[in-house]
Amino acid sequence: MCLPALLLAVLGLPLRGAAQNTLQGMPASSVQGDYAGSVQAVPLTPGVRKLTLDDAIRLGLENNLAYTLARQQQQQAAAQKLEFINVLMPNLSLHAETGIHEYDLPAEGFHPSILPDFAGFLPPGFSLSSFPTVVKADTTQAQINMSQPLFNWAGYDVWRAARASEKAAYYNAQSARGLVVLNVGTSYLQALSTSAQIDYARSLLKTDETLLNQAHEEHLAGTAANLDELRARVQYESQEQVVISDENAFEKAKIALVRQIGLDPGQQIQLTEAAPYADLAVLTMGEALQEAYSSRQDYQSMTQQIRAAELERKATVHQRLPTLSFSGNYGVTGISGGVFHDTFTAEGSLTVPLFKEAKFRGDRDVAEAQLEQLRSQMADLRNKIEQQLRDAMLDLQSDSELVRVARSNVDLATTALEQSTERFRAGVDDNLPVVQAQSTLAQAQTQYVNSVYQFNQAKLTFARSLGVVDTQYKTFLAGNISTGR
Repeated sequence: MCLPALLLAVLGLPLRGAAQNTLQGMPASSVQGDYAGSVQAVPLTPGVRKLTLDDAIRLGLENNLAYTLARQQQQQAAAQKLEFINVLMPNLSLHAETGIHEYDLPAEGFHPSILPDFAGFLPPGFSLSSFPTVVKADTTQAQINMSQPLFNWAGYDVWRAARASEKAAYYNAQSARGLVVLNVGTSYLQALSTSAQIDYARSLLKTDETLLNQAHEEHLAGTAANLDELRARVQYESQEQVVISDENAFEKAKIALVRQIGLDPGQQIQLTEAAPYADLAVLTMGEALQEAYSSRQDYQSMTQQIRAAELERKATVHQRLPTLSFSGNYGVTGISGGVFHDTFTAEGSLTVPLFKEAKFRGDRDVAEAQLEQLRSQMADLRNKIEQQLRDAMLDLQSDSELVRVARSNVDLATTALEQSTERFRAGVDDNLPVVQAQSTLAQAQTQYVNSVYQFNQAKLTFARSLGVVDTQYKTFLAGNISTGR
């Protein structure tokens, strides 16, 4: 492959295609696209399969469609690097052939009129008129050929650029890995949140059933109005609707989780963990930025893309330099079954590119434009990282306060319901305050469950913004931060 063709292949789309950034730090409240699917289904197992958070994330990393595609792109970048290094490596080839060849001597310049000049070399009695002008020969030949570039500076730059692009593709795959962990973890926590909401709803349903039975008995006894029983029955049936709705939401959340991690669509699962809650130690902005710059895969990928673009620009300068190569062969040739003779060739070639300045300048301008574009993207990425970290830290602070307030509201609403229930049972008041207290408690419980889920999601998002969610998701959910890898 000649150097101009090599540069045309490398300075264009192939290297750029292997280094697409995966956005980091954004919350995944709604998993869409490739991250919502999986490439294969784990065989269906009888009964209910127990599933921990670690199991779900492990299956997601094995089967998630987006991560699988990212790893395949990484393999493509590695294969592309091998193609480029082959240009700088020796090339050996073998060639052998045997066959019967027919030669037309007059066509080769041997005219019959010159035969008398060779009469002294012919055997006695040989007639010149019988000398054939078309002869056949059974020949065999074999040889080994070798070629080796000795000096190709631009080609070496191109190979180093391909190596940097391979690293960029690796970091892109790691970034996709982190996003899979974030999405699967978020889906698991969302399912846990829905399950907790069901528990609260069923607990209230039991309370409503008890109050309905009491109102019915008191109505039969004539100590309570029919309105109290009707009000209690409406409350009970309304709570039944809430339980049915929550159970449906829980089943749909499990179906979405099953699809993300590659289980069989019909597989029944049981989430074995409870929704975690723990306060999270706070990093300073300086510490968070330092951790993000060293750990975020999109930042490392962009660094490698810039490195590749710098090497490509150097290649456009070095392609003006002469290239030196060596080629040669060694073999044997002769009449089949007869005497064979050695043949060999050794030659060196120096190629000096002349009259190509317009192309060289065009290649340079394209490479510089690509490099400046990447540098601009890097400047924007640094600002984006800081913005995402600040947003995530604000979410952590506000969500932590929301959990505290929501938990206090649940305690207060529970106390209010208990007091209203006691007054109703004692006959001091009707059941209207009880119904109102139940509604208030249901809202408080819903807010508490949602606030815990949002707080845990904020932890995972913060870990994603730092670039460590794939290795430290459990640490962050437990309330601990371990900076530095």
